[in-house]
Amino acid sequence: MKKILVTGATGFIGRHCLPLLLNKGYEVYAVTSRGPIGGFPDIHWQHCDLLDPGNVSALLEKVKPTHLLHFAWFTAPGEYWTSLENLRWVQSSLVLLSSFVKLGGHRVVMAGTCAEYDWQYGYCSENVTPIKPSTFYGICKHSFHMMAEAFSKQTDVSLVWGRLFYLYGPWEHPERLVPSVIRSLLRGEPARCSEGNQIRDFLYVQDAAHAFITLLEKEITGAVNVASGVPVSLRDIISKIGEKLDGKHLIRLGEKSASANEPPLVVADVRLLKNQLGWSPKFDLDEGLNQTIHWWQKHLSGKE
Repeated sequence: MKKILVTGATGFIGRHCLPLLLNKGYEVYAVTSRGPIGGFPDIHWQHCDLLDPGNVSALLEKVKPTHLLHFAWFTAPGEYWTSLENLRWVQSSLVLLSSFVKLGGHRVVMAGTCAEYDWQYGYCSENVTPIKPSTFYGICKHSFHMMAEAFSKQTDVSLVWGRLFYLYGPWEHPERLVPSVIRSLLRGEPARCSEGNQIRDFLYVQDAAHAFITLLEKEITGAVNVASGVPVSLRDIISKIGEKLDGKHLIRLGEKSASANEPPLVVADVRLLKNQLGWSPKFDLDEGLNQTIHWWQKHLSGKE
């Protein structure tokens, strides 16, 4: 039996991975610091403070997983780019990885970030674009990746690093772009945004979950971009949401200022994920936004 430990299991991506892992025949141990989520009777929920090294060691000793899917990190919008909590998560993740290997684990998939790349290049390719993070978050993620990769080679554990780009979908933090616009329009309130000229690479969260399960199952190591590979401006996404909710008159472009150091273009090269690993997204932007809007309509009405 393949026994997997999932951190961040109640988070934005982790919760979408749980049914996929069960369908693949894994015995799933899901870590939470807040309590389990409903609808998963076959999940073995584990309450653990991952920032406590003693708790982490005890958890791994108890479960002895063969596989590890690590999503947990500090992700509070507006804070995570600069927060010193990033350093604590580097330390915690190193304890998690070393305990996992010590107890016989052999396959690790971890979540990295597009913020590891030098964003001056705009187009981000795993083996071409320089790694030069400009934020504390990106620096900590990349530093941990380098240590984890070196450790994996020393111990012969198989490790793959999924570099996430821009996600949206059910259970996203309400203050982020897509849900903030949807929520404003559903309430009949103005959606105040920047000019929206930034071009980004957005992926529906369920597609991201499928991508991580693909990384887990395939024989690959190293860094792999997890994205759509399709450039889209923030203005276009905001406009699409406005059209779908008949709320274009409520959109206020230019009422917020974009960050001074925000790059104009961040798009992924996804040839490795698509061509070599055979993954492809199931949702285009239109369908992904439809699903997301429907979820928020149910959620705000108390039906989700």
